Amino acid sequence: MRRTIIDTTNLELTEKVVSIKRVTKVVKGGRNMRFTALVVVGDSNGHVGVGLGKSTEIPEAIRKGKEDATKHLVTVARDENNSITHDFLGKYGSATVLLKKAPEGTGIIAGGPARIVCELAGIKNIRTKALGSNNKQNVVLATIEGLSQIKTPEEVAAKRGKSVEEIMA
Repeated sequence: MRRTIIDTTNLELTEKVVSIKRVTKVVKGGRNMRFTALVVVGDSNGHVGVGLGKSTEIPEAIRKGKEDATKHLVTVARDENNSITHDFLGKYGSATVLLKKAPEGTGIIAGGPARIVCELAGIKNIRTKALGSNNKQNVVLATIEGLSQIKTPEEVAAKRGKSVEEIMA
C-alpha cells in the first residue's frame, strides 16, 4: 500500500460511518460492553482513508475512528472521466474486491462498503464486485488497498522508460 504522508490541514474531509458493532467482554463481575466504529473519510478529490475506533460510547468510538482514518489517508489515481486508470484486484485477508474501469455515465456500481469508499475518493464511474468474504471491515480495507495500488499511465511509462503513447497503444 502506498503510504505517502498527506497534509490534512487544507483538506475538507467528509466522514461516513460504515458500521457500528457492540462487542462484549465477559469478566468476573459480568459483561463489559464496548462499541467499535468503522469510519471512512475522504475529500472527494483523490484522498480516502479508513479507521477503526473503540470506546464505551458510540460518539467517542466514531470520533476515534475518524482520527485514525485521517492518519491513514491514501491517494487514488483517477483518469479524465473520474474513473480508475485500469482494472485491479484489491485483497485484504479473505476479502477480494474487483475494481473495474467504467466509461462516463456509468455511475458507481458497488456494494455498500465499497460504494462508500469510492464516493469519498471522488470516483464517479466504477464497477466493483466483492469476492470471497463479505465482512464490511475487510471489504473496505481491500477496496482501499486496491485503490492505493492503481497507477497512472505516466507512472507506468516512467517505470518502463517509455512514452505514455507507447504504453497506451
